[in-house]
Amino acid sequence: MVSYEYVLGGVLASLLASVYIMIIYSARKVAGTKNSDNGSIRMPQNDEEKGTDVVIVGAGVAGAALAYTLSKEGRRVHVIERDLSEPDRIVGELLQPGGYLKLIELGLEDCANESIDAQKVFGYAIYKDGRDTILSYSLENCDPDIAAGRSFHNGRFIQRMRGKAKTLPNFFYSVKLEQGTVTTLIEEKGTIKGVIYKNKAGEELRTYAPLTIVCDGCFSNLRKNLSASKVESPSCIVGFILENCDLPHANHGHVILGDPSPIVFYPISNTEIRCLVDIPGTKIPSVANGEMAKYLKTVVAPQIPPQLYNSFIAAIDKGNIRSMPNKSMAANPLPTPGALLLGDSFNMRHPLTGGGMTVALSDIVLLRDLLRPLHDLNDAPALCEYLESFYTLRKPMSSTINTLADALYKVLSASPDPARQEMREACFGYWSLGGIRICGYGPVSLLSGLNPRPSHMFLHFFAIAIYGVWRLMLPLPSPQRTWLAVRLLLYASGIIFPIIIGEGIRQTFFPATVPAYYRAPPV
Repeated sequence: MVSYEYVLGGVLASLLASVYIMIIYSARKVAGTKNSDNGSIRMPQNDEEKGTDVVIVGAGVAGAALAYTLSKEGRRVHVIERDLSEPDRIVGELLQPGGYLKLIELGLEDCANESIDAQKVFGYAIYKDGRDTILSYSLENCDPDIAAGRSFHNGRFIQRMRGKAKTLPNFFYSVKLEQGTVTTLIEEKGTIKGVIYKNKAGEELRTYAPLTIVCDGCFSNLRKNLSASKVESPSCIVGFILENCDLPHANHGHVILGDPSPIVFYPISNTEIRCLVDIPGTKIPSVANGEMAKYLKTVVAPQIPPQLYNSFIAAIDKGNIRSMPNKSMAANPLPTPGALLLGDSFNMRHPLTGGGMTVALSDIVLLRDLLRPLHDLNDAPALCEYLESFYTLRKPMSSTINTLADALYKVLSASPDPARQEMREACFGYWSLGGIRICGYGPVSLLSGLNPRPSHMFLHFFAIAIYGVWRLMLPLPSPQRTWLAVRLLLYASGIIFPIIIGEGIRQTFFPATVPAYYRAPPV
């Protein structure tokens, strides 16, 4: 028989192990919450403090990725999304290589793989007036299988991230993902304490957290409380899907420098190709009465590659033509204790270069790293002051992609102005030559998010303008061509400088001179 001493010893050992686990868990819960004045340990005082660390408004690309990331860091996250069914959008389908590398860094790369029929993208094919050139991503220092871009159905990508966030294996923390509509930010003495929302049943509820992150997209109704940015709509985009056809250059995005503005094709599955047609202005032909179909067949169809023509017409006849306004908005935050903007609610650019998700994922990596040393988020004023560094540290990636997207859209759109025509031709010619490699990087490295250096973007942009001047000056300059060259340089300057000023010259090019750049985490 087993002696009772062994039984008693086993019971005592189990009890001690349980006590030890409870001590470790308690220590984790209060780590970093010492009062800086007297050194005492401050425990959570109420249910609001105990329940949630971060409220996230919106579960699109930014919100879902952020929820997964912060939960993995040990944060208790409550996500409120207006509609948890699979989204059906015509944008957010192309992730540049730089963005995919950020996805890997967040541990979410399996959300953009074969399980959603995602396609690898290795660069762009550019078409102009019957000519074409290939721009391959600069992958010299990267495994091409890893650093290629990815294209997919936006809704499938988002659902995969939402699912991964909900099922994240974490003993102490989890993500609460709830369908509801956030109506108001709860503000007390200038500090955001949480949000008021209506759940799926229509009940009005409140949820509190020391940090509220708003990721409710380009049509955000909470942006006005946290940002002074002006939203511009330079054009609208019309989207539909071509089925069972092959692109002239496999695994490449295709950009046609059409008239009046660019046309884009890229694969979103093994059998589907997304077509996006940009139409300048905010008024577009009506889809309902057939004007849009007529416009696409008579104006757009003659400009696309012959290999895509029949499928293009068939897709128009099939219908399901959708449109949405393009929006551009520089980041101009109003730092507010207890709250932060992220994603398209914070910063937007023209979708021509497909850089939106790259900027959002880059911001999430940065925010994760900034929040990592903070165990206590309850000192809202100190946290707000510290997170002002976020707005400067994000600039290399965001400014490069934002400026490139908005500038290229203006350069690549057709115009009767001879100076603008020359700039457009210079851009195509510069790309056809492969571009001048500045500090080892070509122009496509900027487009891909692999080279987030605003100075390189600025130099390449003016290299295009100078190449245009060089073309005009050969074989011999004439007064008319010299004046056209001057106008080309003025036109280029008129494009790039207002965008850079909107991004912030000091933060973009001289971030180390901004005091917040060196700000340390609050104690």
